[in-house]
Amino acid sequence: MKKKRFLALMLVFTLLAATFTMGGCGTGNTTSQTNSESSYDGQLVFDHAMELQYAKLFSVEYYKGGYKLLTITNRDEDTAIVAKQSKILLVPEGMSTPSGLDADTLVLKTPVTNLLVSSTPVTSLMNASNCLSNISQVTYDKDSWYIDGVKKAFDDGKLTYVGDYKAPDYETIIAGAPTLAIYSTMLTGKPDVAEKLKELGINYILDQSTYEENPLGRVEWAKFYAALCNEEDAATTMYNTQAAYVDTLSKAEKTGKSVAVFYITSKGKLYVRNAGDYLTQMVNMAGGEYIFSDLNTDKTGTQEMNIESFYEKAKDADYVIYIWSLGGKPSTLSDFTGYNSVLSDMKAVKDGNVWCTTPDFFQIADTIGSMINDINLMLNADANTTELTYLKKLQ
Repeated sequence: MKKKRFLALMLVFTLLAATFTMGGCGTGNTTSQTNSESSYDGQLVFDHAMELQYAKLFSVEYYKGGYKLLTITNRDEDTAIVAKQSKILLVPEGMSTPSGLDADTLVLKTPVTNLLVSSTPVTSLMNASNCLSNISQVTYDKDSWYIDGVKKAFDDGKLTYVGDYKAPDYETIIAGAPTLAIYSTMLTGKPDVAEKLKELGINYILDQSTYEENPLGRVEWAKFYAALCNEEDAATTMYNTQAAYVDTLSKAEKTGKSVAVFYITSKGKLYVRNAGDYLTQMVNMAGGEYIFSDLNTDKTGTQEMNIESFYEKAKDADYVIYIWSLGGKPSTLSDFTGYNSVLSDMKAVKDGNVWCTTPDFFQIADTIGSMINDINLMLNADANTTELTYLKKLQ
């Protein structure tokens, strides 16, 4: 009898607990929140914009109900490839598409998955923002990658190589049916590929991070891609970590040491980074002084220069940063000076201050702050320091 009474009481408590759970505060708030969001279904009511520190070429606007509007300002306007602005409206699950949108606004459901990404820096930003699983196709094969997460994704069958961006395998792309393709601005040099993508109905955008004036602006593009994947918090955390390096260095005194940044091709052509390039800005932010500070101050990229003109300007540079992945690939200081005899007379060579970038230097954009810190460490290193995370001394 006592046992039955005990079981009856337990049943009552269980029912009361269930009633409280179903009608209590937790469920009530969830229902209220759902009703609040659904009240904005099909409407664009502005809430706030993403805060950006350095990036100028994209914006993310948040609307009530979970809608997001992503806008890219394309620096190289080429109507055959891409319009001046690219807009993507992200519609959350369970919500309908608002009416009255611009005809050229691309509408996608979030989170955006099954992406084709034809840019190693973009992939690195997404990898660092918990978005790698949203990528299914890339235009670089497994052997081209230095990012461990990407190589593992290949091994796990989660990434498919669709051929070089200049001549992709369209049948493989179609079979994968990507939701969106993300290309670097190099696509502007291959209008036939862009035209074919349009013909096949593959929506694409052009990453503009390389046009950002501040190196950290490149890193901040992680927030754009994170918005596609609903991973904004992860991207912000990563960005803040990289920005902290630069913030710390901005409070330190300049080293007063000059740096030459260049590479020499297998055919003997020498290329120097323009003064307006992000890499030369990284040198200055690290506390150094770029030796070619007056060379094309309004341009990024490189400038070909004959060896005599180069030597005349760079002979007294305190340090050399040689771009290993773009030119010849010296393993020793002897290999380096073997490119041209005049290099042996450079101050940096005589002082043993010739450093090479690591192979992954231009593949990853999510560690630019750390790279700047490495340049500062190089400028302050003693003779016994021969290797940093992204720089290695030639001996």
